[in-house]
Amino acid sequence: MTLNTRALLVHLLTATGAIFAMLALLAAVEGNWGVMYLWLVVAFVVDGIDGPLARRYDVKTNAARFDGVLMDLIIDYLTYVFIPAYALFASGLLPGWTGWAAILTISFASVVYFADTRMKTADSSFQGFPGCWNMVVLVIFAVEPHWTVTLGMVVALAVAMFLPIKFVHPVRTKRWRAVTLPLALVWVALGAHAAWTGFNEGPEVTIALAAVSLYLLFAGAVQELFPARRA
Repeated sequence: MTLNTRALLVHLLTATGAIFAMLALLAAVEGNWGVMYLWLVVAFVVDGIDGPLARRYDVKTNAARFDGVLMDLIIDYLTYVFIPAYALFASGLLPGWTGWAAILTISFASVVYFADTRMKTADSSFQGFPGCWNMVVLVIFAVEPHWTVTLGMVVALAVAMFLPIKFVHPVRTKRWRAVTLPLALVWVALGAHAAWTGFNEGPEVTIALAAVSLYLLFAGAVQELFPARRA
C-alpha cells in the first residue's frame, strides 16, 4: 500500500465521524439518549486517533486534495456541539426558557470559537474552553444536577471559550500527558458505560466520571498556575 493511499484512508477514517454523527442524531430524535451517546463516544474515539495518523502519514502532502482540518472541524461541530446541544434541549433537563437559552448560547458561541485562529496555544493546548459540549452534556445526563447548576455551567463555559485560560488536549499536550491520556481513556470507558446503561450507571461510576471530567476541565488552568520548570 502506497503512502498516498494510506494518507487517503486517514481522511476516509475522519469522514466516518459524519456517519456516527448522523446515527447519533437519529437516536436523539427518538429520545434514545443512551444510544445517541454510544455513537458520540465512537465518534470521539475516531477523533482521538485520526489526528496522530494524519501527522504520521503527512496527509497535507500525501493526500492534499482533501482538507483534513476542515473536515475535522465540520464533524467536531456536529458531534461536540450541535447534537449534544439538541440533546440537552430536548431531554427536559432544562425547563422552559432555560433550554432555549442553553441551546442558542452553545450553538452560537461554539461556531464563533471554532473559527477563532487563536484557539491553539504554543504547547498544543486550547486557549479557551474548546467546545467539548459532548463531554459536558454526558456528565449532566449522568449526574442530573438542578437546572440552575446546569444553566450556570453552560453560561460559564460559553464565556470561558473566549478567556485566556488553557485547556489541555489529551493527546497533543505533552505536559502531564502520562496522566491526562490514560484518564481520557478512562473517561471514554466510563462515558460508554453510562450510555450503555441508559444513564443508570450507579453512584460509583457517576462519581468517577465527574472526577475525571473535573481533571480534564481544570488541568490546563492548574498548569498555568504552576508553570513548568525550564531545564
